[in-house]
Amino acid sequence: MRRLKRPLTLGLFVFMLLLATVGTAAADSQVHVVQPGDDLYRLSLQYGVSIEAIRAANQIYGDTIFVGQSLIIPDANAPVTTQPPVNATAGGITHIVQPGETLFTIGLQYGLTWTQIQAANGLVGTTVYAGQKLIIPTGAAATTPPATIPPANNPPPTQPPAPTPGTPPANTPPPPAGTTGKRFLVVLSQQMLYAYDGDTMVRSTPISSGISQYPTVVGTFYIYARYTSARMVGPGYDLPNVPYVMYFYQGYGLHGTYWHHNFGHPMSHGCVNMPTDEAEWAFNWSTYGTPVIVVP
Repeated sequence: MRRLKRPLTLGLFVFMLLLATVGTAAADSQVHVVQPGDDLYRLSLQYGVSIEAIRAANQIYGDTIFVGQSLIIPDANAPVTTQPPVNATAGGITHIVQPGETLFTIGLQYGLTWTQIQAANGLVGTTVYAGQKLIIPTGAAATTPPATIPPANNPPPTQPPAPTPGTPPANTPPPPAGTTGKRFLVVLSQQMLYAYDGDTMVRSTPISSGISQYPTVVGTFYIYARYTSARMVGPGYDLPNVPYVMYFYQGYGLHGTYWHHNFGHPMSHGCVNMPTDEAEWAFNWSTYGTPVIVVP
């Protein structure tokens, strides 16, 4: 038994040394679950790690992170090895869409409009998804609009122009019944919003309601929260500083829109997109409890 004492002691020492090594390696980095209000700048201050190091550790190519995302926080003393976010291609570069990114936020990264990226990729709408590869046009491709040549004897379908804000269409609906005073009427089939005071329509504007995958709710609701500016986060988008937000049901709201101008056609994830100046007018005209009636 005495002969086994030294080998056993040595083996135990080696085992403890291995445990210490693993513990040290695990301590080199940690995982942070993104909370509401977090951004890369705040996380950099919180953990004493540079923004570039956090980006590199998580292969983040912009500044967008989303609530619930698990981020690796690297050791503050570890060297930063950045990876290029894009690969050069003919006529542009390739961007891999990250969770929470939208065409608008991607455009900000490259100094382009979202419509330029939409055109370069032949996208019909504005929806992108994490992991999707997008061509980011450069040089002449970024400034020259793509040629659109309709096939012979097959002209492209046309859409009627959206009404001008403040000008009611010919088929203006009657005042909504069951409510009085100031109220909004949203007619989804017309893609229009009307503001009524009593029986008098005082304002109208084209809007963009939810697309088929994310339809706008129908019914009578009441404004319960108001913000002159708010961040909106959802599946496939993370939009800062959305102007003049008026929530009327859960996460559904009326609000201004800066990332598109295609009013008169469904574009949203369920909210009622409005031209920003019209949303400002509606925000100042209405208050808490103002009815919002949404009809097909």
